[in-house]
Amino acid sequence: MAEFLVKMADERGHVLEQMENGASAQEIRERFAQQGFMIYSVKGQGGALGLNLFGPRKKIKADEFIIFNQQFLTLLKAGLPILKSLDLLGRRQRNAYFKAVLIDVQQRVRSGALLSDAFAAQGKMSKIYTTTLLAGERSGNLEEVLGRFIAFQRITISFRKKLLSSLWYPALLFIALGVMLSFLMVYVVPQFADLYSGLNAKLPASTIMLLSIGQAVRAYYYLIFGGLVAFVASFLLWMRSDTGARTMDSLRYKAPLFGQVWLKYQVAMFSRTLSTLLSGGLPLVPSLETASQSINSFKVAESVAHASRRVREGQPLSGSLEETGFFPDLAVEMVEVGESTGALPTMLNSVAEFFEEDVQNSLAAALQLIEPVILIFMGITVAFVLISLYMPIFSLGSQLGQ
Repeated sequence: MAEFLVKMADERGHVLEQMENGASAQEIRERFAQQGFMIYSVKGQGGALGLNLFGPRKKIKADEFIIFNQQFLTLLKAGLPILKSLDLLGRRQRNAYFKAVLIDVQQRVRSGALLSDAFAAQGKMSKIYTTTLLAGERSGNLEEVLGRFIAFQRITISFRKKLLSSLWYPALLFIALGVMLSFLMVYVVPQFADLYSGLNAKLPASTIMLLSIGQAVRAYYYLIFGGLVAFVASFLLWMRSDTGARTMDSLRYKAPLFGQVWLKYQVAMFSRTLSTLLSGGLPLVPSLETASQSINSFKVAESVAHASRRVREGQPLSGSLEETGFFPDLAVEMVEVGESTGALPTMLNSVAEFFEEDVQNSLAAALQLIEPVILIFMGITVAFVLISLYMPIFSLGSQLGQ
């Protein structure tokens, strides 16, 4: 499926623009023509793989989406109909892409579609959001379910922001190290190379190696830079492929220090997602299936999908999760307690809170080890460069003194 920008007019002559997913431009034209629209243009916006790496990306920010849902919930509680609420929020939306999405959702709801189906047709909404809306529509309690989803999203985004903020300092150290090495190799080392070439002095092996690297970097910097850009672009394309995404997902769990942190993070996200779905009134098996489709880790998603099949066969959730051999024992035991007491959603929330706190503590401890290692490596690198560059000068000075 590809993404297209459709410009059309309705029966009243109102010109509309919206994003739509389809197999081809012709298929999009035929689909909207059957609905009575006059089509002006259908423009492709990039393939399904998203190969336009450096073009504008059409997306809805998480903060924008939370604000929209909060406003939507407020309007519903005030007694406004869904169509009127969507119309008000769509006209006030500053994000052009999100505005087009809301216009399309409004049109689909006006034509008789469920709100959950209208959002699902956009192809950009998370599975947990559309399933949560569906559960609210079926139970007749859309406001309460939507409120739970907003609370879930706020906690999730806050947790992610805390994790990202804790990674800023190590990232800045890596950038500083790269800038320092680039300056030494491109500017400082070639200056010493010119100096020593005029002295015809015998140089130590470390100095010769460093000067050779510096001269090569200075002479072929454009090739090195081009190669790095090509490598990064190829790596990003590979990561977006199914094979690359699965390989990277598997490597994350094997990484020293951070492998267990990543596992706990995914378990926390799964537990909070499942708790939200169950609290919204969705049965356990559909909740597990939805959670498996909402998780951004292949290994966890496959484990949850396996557990959902076992639960459908009549097995308890705790035993099904334990059977995968992937979930931590503590999480399985807490789920078992929740099942036996009939308070599974509450216990899943407790699992999420426990592992979220554990992730923050583990990450802080790991970063406390990594930061000194980076600083020590920077010091050793600078010391090696300086000793290698100045050692011949000290040797020449001692020879002249004799």
